[in-house]
Amino acid sequence: MVKIRKPDRTTRPGRGAALRLTKVLETLTQETRRSRPGVTVTELCRLADVSRNALYRYHPAILEAIRQHQRTHTATRSRYRAAADRRRLANIDLRDHLAKLAALVDHYYTAYKETATLLERRDRELAELRGKLYSRPALLVSAIGSSTKKKGPSGVAPEP
Repeated sequence: MVKIRKPDRTTRPGRGAALRLTKVLETLTQETRRSRPGVTVTELCRLADVSRNALYRYHPAILEAIRQHQRTHTATRSRYRAAADRRRLANIDLRDHLAKLAALVDHYYTAYKETATLLERRDRELAELRGKLYSRPALLVSAIGSSTKKKGPSGVAPEP
C-alpha cells in the first residue's frame, strides 16, 4: 500500500493554497455580511491553513481582495466605532459625576466632623458647669417676716 504524502506548504507555494485562500475569503465575506464585523488576514490564514508570510509573499491578489472588502465594509466598522465613541463619552460623563459626588461626600463628611467636634465641646462645657453648680437645696426665706421664730400653720407667730 502506497502512502500519499501531502505537499509541503512551507517550501513551495502550491495552487492548493490559493484555492483554499479564495474559498475561505468567499466564506468570510459572506459571513461578514451577517454577523462578523470584518475580515482579517490572521483569521483568513488560520482558516485556510496558510502562513501569513506565504500570503504576503505569494498571494498579493488575495491581499488586495481583503483590502477592497475592508474598504467597502467600513460602514459596519464605523457603526461599531460610533457606538464605542458614545460609550466612551458616557464613561467620561460618569467619571465627571463621580468626581463631583466624591467632592460632595468629602464636603459633607468634613461638615459632620466639625459639627461632632462642636457638640463634644459643648457637652464638656455643660458637664463642667454641672460639676461647678452648688447642688444643695437652698433654704427659702420669706422676705416679709425675717425673724428667727418660726411661724405656725396660720402664718401668725406664736405668742410668748
